[in-house]
Amino acid sequence: MMLVLTLVAAAAVGVILGLLGGGGSILAVPILVYLAQVEPKPAIAASLFIVGVASLVGLATHARAGRVRWRTGVLFGAAAMAGAYAGGRLAEYVPATILLAGFGLMMAATAVAMLRPRPVEPSAETGQAPVDQHLWKILGEGVTVGMVTGLVGAGGGFLVVPALVLLGGLTMPQAVGTSLLVIAMKSFAGFAGYLHAVTIDWPLTLTIAGLAVLGGIAGGRLVGLVDARVLRPAFGWFVVVMAVFVLAMQVPGSVWSVALHPAIGIPLVALPLVVVSVAVARRRRGSRSG
Repeated sequence: MMLVLTLVAAAAVGVILGLLGGGGSILAVPILVYLAQVEPKPAIAASLFIVGVASLVGLATHARAGRVRWRTGVLFGAAAMAGAYAGGRLAEYVPATILLAGFGLMMAATAVAMLRPRPVEPSAETGQAPVDQHLWKILGEGVTVGMVTGLVGAGGGFLVVPALVLLGGLTMPQAVGTSLLVIAMKSFAGFAGYLHAVTIDWPLTLTIAGLAVLGGIAGGRLVGLVDARVLRPAFGWFVVVMAVFVLAMQVPGSVWSVALHPAIGIPLVALPLVVVSVAVARRRRGSRSG
């Protein structure tokens, strides 16, 4: 039963990724830890691989549409890779409880970013800031974001996109496409850092990655049917709830860890699908009223 919930949840994550262009991968660690019963450190390592694969598939679509700024992405990504590899190696010496608590905080930060308005793009009057003007800031943020990714296994797209817009001078579509290049680079670097200390369940990891990719393709085709103005904040609040759960589970002797641990599969699978269904219904009502 738990295996079935794990696979359905993986596909749901892919659908969210395809619809929003990001955010859904933050659920990879809870799925592996609480549904697939994988130990925290191998789960974080596996999630980095899953996020990297999903990002590469999404990157191909954006690249074909000309929405990837390769020079900026490689600069940011190279710095992020250094930080992510260091974070992955450092994680060997950090207790699993601390890593999961850090992951819960990253989930909360991701949710806040999803609930806030998107960053303002460079205006036509001011023009796009040249990359060289903010080179050191880009490299510095790349290392920092990569370190966080390597430690806790979160993609960090909500940090990368604003940096590419405000520091790299990219438009929002370019920043979203380029961020997938950065996320893929630093996710695989963080994964390499973890490989020295953990053993990966490759059949499970590859299965979840494949389902996430298939779900992402399906989600991409559903974009026209969904009201993103409803989907994004609704999913943001769902991530808030999951962040509270993950953090509460790290409290020693927590009643939550006894009462809610077996039930975590239901909201992980059901709530994302409910959120998508509501967004589709809102879009259809809006079309009829229009």
